[in-house]
This record gives sequence, C-alpha cells and structure tokens, in this order.
Amino acid sequence: MKITVCIGSSCHIKGSRQVVEQLQYLIKNNNVDDKVELSGTFCMGKCQQGVCVTVDNDFYSVSPDNVTEFFDTAVLAKVK
Repeated sequence: MKITVCIGSSCHIKGSRQVVEQLQYLIKNNNVDDKVELSGTFCMGKCQQGVCVTVDNDFYSVSPDNVTEFFDTAVLAKVK
C-alpha cells in the first residue's frame, strides 16, 4: 500500500507536516511499516480540499485532527 501526502504550499499551510509526522508514528506503532510506503508529493490539484492524501489511487482530505481516524479506516483496516 502506498500513501502519498501533498506537501505543496497550500497543504503545508493546512498541516501536511503534522499529518506526515502522525502517519509515520502510526505506521511504526502499528507495525505495518513493511506493508505501507509513505511518500510526499507536490500539488495534487485539489488545494481547496485540505491536506490531500492518496492511498493507492483513492483520494482523501485529511487534517491533523482526523489523521488517526483516517489511518484506522483507510489504512489499517485494509492491511491487517
């Protein structure tokens, strides 16, 4: 599974750094670092939708406040 987080300027302002840091922690803490690849990219073209994140080819709008919920439903539920 590949998670890609936008780190472009609009998403950066909306908290992409915190999203990346929380995802790094959650991936390691849940022992799925061998199943999940985390990477960054620049603009995904959906700047109005918050921190843009894709899981494989599925798009999500994530914020620092809902990272854990996103991780549980969009990532953990699919890799365990």
